[in-house]
Amino acid sequence: MSRTPSRRTVLRGLTVTGAAVAGFDPAARSWAAAAPESGTETAALTRIPRLDGTLVTDESSLTAAAEDYGHIVHRRPSAVLRPGSVRDIVTMVRFCNDHCLPVAPRGQGHAPYGQAQVEGGLVIETATLADIGPVDPDSTTVTVGAGARWSEVARATLAHGLTPPVFTDYLELSVGGTLSVGGLGGQAQRHGAQVDNVTQLRVVTGAGELVRCSPSRRPDLFHAVLAGLGQCAVIVEATLRLVPAPETVRHYQLTYDDLATFLDDQRTLVREGRFDYVEGQVHTDAAGAFRVYSLEAVAYGPPVGPAPDDTALLRGLRHDPSTVQYTDLPYFDFLDRLAPVIAAMKEAGIWTYAHPWLNLMLPGSSAASLAAPLLDALTPADLGAGGVILFYPLLREHLTTPLLRTSDEDVSYLFDILSAAAPGDSAGIDRILSANRAAYDTVAAAGGTHYPVGSIPFTPDDWRTHFGPAWPAFASAKSTYDPAGVLVPGQGIF
Repeated sequence: MSRTPSRRTVLRGLTVTGAAVAGFDPAARSWAAAAPESGTETAALTRIPRLDGTLVTDESSLTAAAEDYGHIVHRRPSAVLRPGSVRDIVTMVRFCNDHCLPVAPRGQGHAPYGQAQVEGGLVIETATLADIGPVDPDSTTVTVGAGARWSEVARATLAHGLTPPVFTDYLELSVGGTLSVGGLGGQAQRHGAQVDNVTQLRVVTGAGELVRCSPSRRPDLFHAVLAGLGQCAVIVEATLRLVPAPETVRHYQLTYDDLATFLDDQRTLVREGRFDYVEGQVHTDAAGAFRVYSLEAVAYGPPVGPAPDDTALLRGLRHDPSTVQYTDLPYFDFLDRLAPVIAAMKEAGIWTYAHPWLNLMLPGSSAASLAAPLLDALTPADLGAGGVILFYPLLREHLTTPLLRTSDEDVSYLFDILSAAAPGDSAGIDRILSANRAAYDTVAAAGGTHYPVGSIPFTPDDWRTHFGPAWPAFASAKSTYDPAGVLVPGQGIF
C-alpha cells in the first residue's frame, strides 16, 4: 500500500451508517459519505484505503467515543475504527499520519479523565482484537489480542490449570488497556504489575509500522510501550506469562482501628511474602469518619500451595481478633468477586456517575502521615455512592518496568480514593479535581507520585517530573516511533 494517498475518491470498502465513505476532506478535516448508488467521485476528497472492518461516523458512535467511565471530559472524534484485522490499524494509523489526525486506541472505555479521547481525530476500538491463543498444560505463556478482557483470559487459561499471576480487581478491562498503564492488583506485591509479566508485544507504532518487540528485540520500544500510556504505539497483541493456578483460595478480612498499625502490618506481610494477595480498604465508623481499616489477604490452596494455616498466617498481626472473617472460594470466584457489585451499581445507575479518581503512590515510611489528613478531610458525601478507598502495598524489587513509577523506597502504597459524583454536579467535580491536584502536590513533595489511571490535572512539566530518570529514554522513543505526535494526545504528555 502506498503511504501517499491518491487525490481520487474511491467509493468502496467502508460503511458509515449505511452509506459508503467517499473519503476524507483535508480542507474541512472531515470524513465524507456519498450514496452508494451515486458512483460519483469528488476530486477534493482523499481516497480511504480498503479495510477489513468498518470506519463509522454516525452520531451515536461519535458520542459514545466522546464519553468514558469518568464522565468528566468529552472530546468528540471525527471517526471511529472497528478493525477487522491488525492490518486495518496499520492502514488507518498511516492515513492519520498523512493528514495529521490524532489517534487513540480504546478498550473498554474505563479511563476516568478523557485519556483515550481525541478531538476531531480517530478512535480505534480494540474490542474486536480479542483472540486468545492456544493454551496447553505445559504452557508458560499465552498470546492474546489487545481487546481481550482479563476475565476471558482467565477462563481460557484456567481450563488448563494455568493463570496470569496478576489481575486488577475488576476483570472486565482490556489487556491492551491495563498494559498501557501498568496493571496493579493485590498479587503485585509478589509478582510485580501486569506489565512486569509480559514477554513480547506486537504493536503498531505511531508511524504505522507493525513491529514485534520484547526485552531482547527492540527493547527501547518494548519498554516505552509498557506503562507508556499509548504514546509510542498501539498494542495489538501481548504474550503473557502464566503460572500454575490454585483451585481454591482462603480470603481473610482483618479489622483495625489505627491507620499506622494497619499499614505496618501490610508492610510486614508483603516483606515476608506470607500471602498471595494483600490489599486494604477504609470504611466509615459510626460517626461517619473514615477510621475503620480492613486488611484483605488471600492464601492460595492446592495445587500451588498447602492448605492455609490460619494460626501461622495471622501470627503477630495486630488486628482486632474478634472481627476476623475468612471465606474459602474457588479461585475464579475470588478473581471475579466484584461482578455482582458492579451489576448492582449498574442497576442502581451509579455506574454512570462521574468518577474524579485520585490514585497516589505513597512512600512507605510516610504513608500514614500523608494519607491521614486526606482521610480526615473526606466525608461520605465527598466519596459518593459506590466510592471506594483502597491501599495496595507494593515491593519495589518486583516492579521492574521503567515507566511504572513508584517512590524510591522498598515499599510503596498505592492509595486510591475512587470517588463518584452525581451527574451534572460540575461544581462538586471541580472541587474534587482541585483537591486531587493539591493531594498530588503534597505527595510529590514527599517523594511519592501517582498511578496514572485517575483524574489529576497535569501539565507536560508534571509528566517530566513524574517519569523522572525514565523521561529521556521515553522522549527519545516518542520521537523515534511517533514522530508526527499523533498518538493519544488526551494524556497531555508531549
